[in-house]
Parts: sequence; structure tokens; C-alpha cells
Amino acid sequence: MSVVMLCTMVLCFALTISVAVSIGLSAIVGIQIGNANMLISVKEMFNSINKFPLAAIPFFILAGNIMETGGISRRLVEFAKSIVGGVQGGLPMTCVLTCMIFAAVSGSSVATTFAIGTILIPALIKHGYPTTYAASLQATSAELGVIIPPSIPMILYGVSAEVSIGELFIAGFGPGLFIGAALMFWVWIYCKYKGWGKNDGEGRLSFGKASWQAGWALMMPVIILGGIYGGVFTPTEASAVAVFYALIVGTLIYREIKLKDLAIIMRKSVLSSAVIMFIIANAGLFAFLITRAGVPEAIGHWLQDVLKSPAYFLLGVNAALFFIGMFIETSAAIIVLAPILAPVAVHFGIDPVHFGLVMVVNLALGMITPPFGVNLFAACTVARISLDRMIKDLIPFVLVILVCLMVVSYVPALSLTLRDLVYAK
Repeated sequence: MSVVMLCTMVLCFALTISVAVSIGLSAIVGIQIGNANMLISVKEMFNSINKFPLAAIPFFILAGNIMETGGISRRLVEFAKSIVGGVQGGLPMTCVLTCMIFAAVSGSSVATTFAIGTILIPALIKHGYPTTYAASLQATSAELGVIIPPSIPMILYGVSAEVSIGELFIAGFGPGLFIGAALMFWVWIYCKYKGWGKNDGEGRLSFGKASWQAGWALMMPVIILGGIYGGVFTPTEASAVAVFYALIVGTLIYREIKLKDLAIIMRKSVLSSAVIMFIIANAGLFAFLITRAGVPEAIGHWLQDVLKSPAYFLLGVNAALFFIGMFIETSAAIIVLAPILAPVAVHFGIDPVHFGLVMVVNLALGMITPPFGVNLFAACTVARISLDRMIKDLIPFVLVILVCLMVVSYVPALSLTLRDLVYAK
């Protein structure tokens, strides 16, 4: 049954059927072959999304869309530009830094791509950067949206692998800041080499003025993350607080959100949330069937026999996840693979929180690798270019993230030091 399910899913992918439908169809085929009651599909799909932590997903998506419309994103860009915009290559560095700040609220890389990209991609092009480079930079920087907490993939991993979401969030700061710093260093070196960005400081506000204008926007991640780690509210409750705060700031303080905008914001958020929830429901049914068929246990035993050490296990898993991330949406991959791989990682003595960060960082690469990189399609939409034109400028960014992934994988202290300080046993 499991072989037929996997073959059906691969065939659907080859026919360019959407990920959610491909997973769902393969699960239905598995039920039919196994002569099981079709009511199982309804029950398991409902159980997959009937989990309180998943309520954070639509709220964080809604918060990101409100920030984009309410002027919060633009003020964060000006604030980041006031810090790093004065050096050669300062505008690309501003893109990375803004995505890091925006990521501390939105939890979604696609939301980050649209919210920041609509501002910075035209600005980069205006300052003489190639359109393909600007789009590649934005797509890569937005990946930080799922690494720096709060993060929707981290919520999904926590639910799937039964790991504390709070611990995952605090562990994400080390890798997120490290990858952000690596990207900023790379773009600075590359701009120096190419001679780009000598006039990036034009129109830059002073740090004091930019901080004053962005004050309410900068308070948002402080309130959200401070509330989570201060024990005031849970990560799920924090998502609702983020929506409420963004709405107050956008409507009453900055006054850039009008009544007519709310319908557009809600519609966009509902569509994005529905897509993710549909994937989760179908992936949950698929995971239930392959678990009942004994596939996770068989894979676990096989990995233990073939990969004899934690180092080899991490290398093998990273290679597999990199390939899988190119073809399967991040949320679906985490829901299907986390219950399979996390127990094996624990067997090898790898902390499940550390392994969660390895999975999230690796699968986040899938957002910027063809053929199904969602960030690439979002950046292409904003920049109005075709995907194939981005590949040349995209490769160096992918290599930088790969190097960072190896560091995250083999230096667990990068993820766990802060976690151990906050969650002292």
C-alpha cells in the first residue's frame, strides 16, 4: 500500500498537480487498496487540523498582511536603512535586516517577501542593482521569516513531533541571527567586488528620526516575544495579540488602513491560511496511513543500520531533505517527515529541538530552490520577471545558506545555548 501511495504522489507531482491534492489523492488510493472505510479520511483530516497550536497560523498570516497595508513594513525598512544603509551595499543589507525584524512577527516567508519586496525590490532596481539580483536577494532574505521566531514551520514541527513550541522558538534565534549575519556579510563583499551600491545612502534618515517613526512598529516584536518568554501568553495566544496590535497601530496610530482595506486584508489572509490548512489536513491523512503501514518504523530501523553515527545521520538527512524540499511544500514535508525522523534523531542522541531547527532551516531552502520555491514565485511576481532569469544570481545565495546549514547541523550549541538558559532544567 505504501509503495503505491508514494508512486501515486510522485506521479501527481510529475503531472504538476498541486502538492495538497497530490498528497490527498495518494492517501485516498491507499485507503482503497487497503479496503479501509473511507470515513477514515474525514476523521483523520479533521484530527490533523483540530489542534490548538495550529490556530497561530492564520493569525500570524493576518498580522503580516495588516503590517504590510498599515505602513509598518515601510517604517521598518527606513529603520533598517538608517542602521546599515550608509555603507556600500547598504541597500541589500537593509533588505536582509528588515526581513530579520519583520520575521520576528510574521512567521511566514511568503508574507515577508510581499511585504518587504514591494518596497525594496523597486528601490534596489532604482539604485542600479540588476532586477534578477534584487529578486534573488529578497527571496533569500525572506527565508528568515520561518527561521527567526515566531515561525509557522516550527509550530508544525512542534505539533508533529510533540516538541515544545516555546523551546523551538527560543532556539531559532541563534541560527536565524547567524544566517542573517552571513547573508549581510556576503552581500557587502559581493557589492564591493561588483562596485554596486556606492550611492545607497541617498535619502537615508538619521537613526534617531527613523527610530522615532518606527517606534510603534519596533514595539511589536518586543511585545510578542517578550510576552511569550515572560509567560504572559502562549505562542498561539501571541498570534492573536499580534493581530490586535498591528490593527491598532495601522488604523488608529499610523492611520493608513481604511475600512475598505480590511476586506482585502481578510480575503488575502483567508486564502493563504486555507491553502496551508488544506495541505496540513491531507498530509495528516497521508502520515496516518504510512504510520499504520509501519513505514516510519521501517525507515527508522534502516537509517539506524545504514547510518552508524549522529554525524552520518545528519549528513544523510540533510541531503534527503534538501532534495525533498525542492519538490514538496515545507509545511507538508514537516508534517509527513517529522514524526518519522525525530524519533530516529533522538535514538542517535540528537536533541529533538536541535533536530527541529535542522529540519526547518533545510526545508526553508526549498522556498528558494526551483522548481517549487514559493519565495521565488513571490519575488518574481513583485519584480515582474520569469523564474529562469533568477537562477544565476540565486546560486551564490543558496550556497551561503548551505554553508550556514552545515554549521547549524554540527554546532548544536548555536541552537541550544539560549534554549538551555531560558528553559533551565
